[in-house]
Amino acid sequence: MLYLVPTPIGNLEDITLRAIRILKEADIILAEDTRTSAPLLKHFGIDKKAYAHHQHNEHKAVAEIIRFLKEGQTVALISDAGTPAISDPGFLLAREAIKNGLDVQCLPGATAFVPALVASGLPCDRFCFEGFLPVKKGRQTRLKALADEPRTLICYESPHRLLKTLQEFMDTFGADRQAAVSREISKVFEETVRGTLAELKTHFETHTLKGEFVICVQGLF
Repeated sequence: MLYLVPTPIGNLEDITLRAIRILKEADIILAEDTRTSAPLLKHFGIDKKAYAHHQHNEHKAVAEIIRFLKEGQTVALISDAGTPAISDPGFLLAREAIKNGLDVQCLPGATAFVPALVASGLPCDRFCFEGFLPVKKGRQTRLKALADEPRTLICYESPHRLLKTLQEFMDTFGADRQAAVSREISKVFEETVRGTLAELKTHFETHTLKGEFVICVQGLF
């Protein structure tokens, strides 16, 4: 069995009892960054070594992991925070396991865009999750394709690109489009700022840009 196990995005209490049990029972734990996972595993009394599985080695590692699974071993994959395969490694391994007729389960758990969307005050019944937009090549093409999107748009952004992205959103969707920006979700300094794109850009021009950001933009009516 291959388990994709969500880990806390902030508060360690966000992990599920089932996730802890699966990690304790797994024969092999794969982690996006073992330096990040080690303190987490130690905190929950999981005395196992985690093996690195990230975007730079996942293509090479898949075949060996599939072999372990075929031998009957249980493999648990975790990312640095949140649910594997959501803007993190996991898709390639899950796809290959399914191709080989192996059991794959993803446990319910933390994912940053869900609380950001619900807390945004924007429509939650239909939404479009874009993850991280392309940094350079294809970025403007993607933005133009989203210009007439009627669903609430959700994307992730890093601190050093937030202001640029908000400006691009203003140019694409209009400065008066309603939006919300959440950061440090489930952490001590969690914050959600709501308003027009212009108001949000003005706000963050005078505030410290720190943490991981989730941007929610109202769809075109």
